[in-house]
Amino acid sequence: MAFCEYKNVRIAGVAAGVPRTIASNLTLSAERGEISADYTPEQFVELTGVKERRYSDVLTTSDLGFAAALRLLADLGWEKSDVEAIIFVSQTADYALPATACILQDRLGLSKECFAMDIVLGCSGWVYGLSVAAAMASSGQFKKILLVAGDAKRRAPQKFDPLFGCAATATAVEYAERSDGFRFHVGTDGSGYDAIIIPDSGSRNQVKPESFEMHDWEGRPYHNMMTHMKGMDVFSFGITTAPKTIKKLAEHYAFDYLSYDYYLFHQANMKMNNMIVKKLKLDPAKVPSEMYNFGNTSSASIPLLMVTQIRDQINGQNKKFLCCGFGVGLSWGTVVFEQAIKVSPLVEVDDSDVNYGYKLPEGDLSNV
Repeated sequence: MAFCEYKNVRIAGVAAGVPRTIASNLTLSAERGEISADYTPEQFVELTGVKERRYSDVLTTSDLGFAAALRLLADLGWEKSDVEAIIFVSQTADYALPATACILQDRLGLSKECFAMDIVLGCSGWVYGLSVAAAMASSGQFKKILLVAGDAKRRAPQKFDPLFGCAATATAVEYAERSDGFRFHVGTDGSGYDAIIIPDSGSRNQVKPESFEMHDWEGRPYHNMMTHMKGMDVFSFGITTAPKTIKKLAEHYAFDYLSYDYYLFHQANMKMNNMIVKKLKLDPAKVPSEMYNFGNTSSASIPLLMVTQIRDQINGQNKKFLCCGFGVGLSWGTVVFEQAIKVSPLVEVDDSDVNYGYKLPEGDLSNV
């Protein structure tokens, strides 16, 4: 069923990790194949809303997720041995095998009795992952769960991608008696599977030398190990599906979707999100955006909004949230909840922190 509700569970805290390196879109070049020749860098920034992003060709999603999770555990005062499950949501796993959640279990020093699993999803991934974690924790059989979500270093070397930024987030989900929990609406339309796709690298189209041959795709050079997106199809999907899923959830559970404090949407494209806000008649002041400085960060985008845009307004305060993610699959998910969440400061990770090297900053963390 597309609707699900889980009580006695809450988000205890959220953290996010990004590379320290900033890449500016104002230095883009059509000659280098970074943008279409139809646009100047300034026009591209105006069209997409993305001026800069965090970038690393060294750090993986698990590196950033490890840094975020380590900070979150410290800020919450959670013992590592008490974490009973870790869920990793990403399109950029460390390896085809094993699951990256297994690697993070060891790297974070979690118990060997820890449940670990990967979910291969993109833009809707945080909502999907949260629904899985909520289902596991709501019965009380799992007391503490870490949800790590995001995308970073790509599967294969590729040219500068001006829309997508690197980020990973950690969300602490815990059993909490008498908590109102979460209400979800999730859905999938697999007929649009090729709207956002990496054509090669799976078992259907295995990697071969031709996989790296460049070809034109919507005015830019691509190879088949890079993400191909049918821009107009995805745009139409987003502006149609997001309002529908929000209204369906509100109708099913009989609540006023206009009564929420914050509306956190996947950060796909500024024009797309502005149209969604207009269709739903939302107050733009309640719809934060991080596109300008971070770009599209896939499944990290919703919790990253909490960390980078509204931390001062929500940290430890009871607020009503409506969150909606939509994209690759094609898939979508909306969740509503009213909770007080501990929000950690943004963690910036250096390239030298790769390979288990990240350490928490020294000093008292009790009041951050």
